[in-house]
Amino acid sequence: MSHLTAAGAVQALGVGVPGYAHPLLAPVEWGELTRPGTPLHWAVLNVAEGPGSRPDPHCLEAAGRLRNAGVRVLGHLDAAYGSRPFGELVSDAHRFVDWYKVDGYYLDRCPADRADLAGVRRVTATLEAVLGGEAHLVLGHGTHPHPGYAETADQLVTFSGAWADYRWSQVAEWTAEYTEAKFVHLVHGVPRTHLEEALRIARWQGAGTIFFTDRTGAPEQSTPFHSLPGYWDEIVSRIGPGVSE
Repeated sequence: MSHLTAAGAVQALGVGVPGYAHPLLAPVEWGELTRPGTPLHWAVLNVAEGPGSRPDPHCLEAAGRLRNAGVRVLGHLDAAYGSRPFGELVSDAHRFVDWYKVDGYYLDRCPADRADLAGVRRVTATLEAVLGGEAHLVLGHGTHPHPGYAETADQLVTFSGAWADYRWSQVAEWTAEYTEAKFVHLVHGVPRTHLEEALRIARWQGAGTIFFTDRTGAPEQSTPFHSLPGYWDEIVSRIGPGVSE
């Protein structure tokens, strides 16, 4: 069924950027994120598969511009499907706060099985504490996880992949218990001619945050998401403030 908010109205879609290339390589992309009226929920800062070994002045500047524009900045943490040591994740989380003043974290390659739930709960509780209880946490499962994960973070990425798979995808029944604000869809290889169809699927499946792009590449390396889609202006105009179906 279509997902509705408690008030009965469909929540407007917004954009979540899973991680552009370094600001030196993608200055236009980072600049577009601060354009007034862009329906942006958050942007992920990935310096070097994490915060890097030392503060990067270009990333610091980019993150500062986003925060000044009222955009939430999330630090990229790689959970490596549960194999990443807890101490390494926490250390990276502290560096993101100390160096870039992030507002939360994107836990990439997050486990999705019930067996890993306790470990992820420990991580998310610690990440929340690092930011004094104010962290915005997004779990990058890329698929529908065990329902217990819904209570461990603000948002779950329940789809990350190619348009060919997305257009025939099915939503898990348990997601109907939550509003659109809980779910994120990241889709690459979406042709411009199918953009409206993709937006319709996102709304029907109950996603509140999306990133669609016509770029293609290796999703496990986030390559398709390193640059703006060719139809960025169209996405902004379709789902910007005051735009609805």
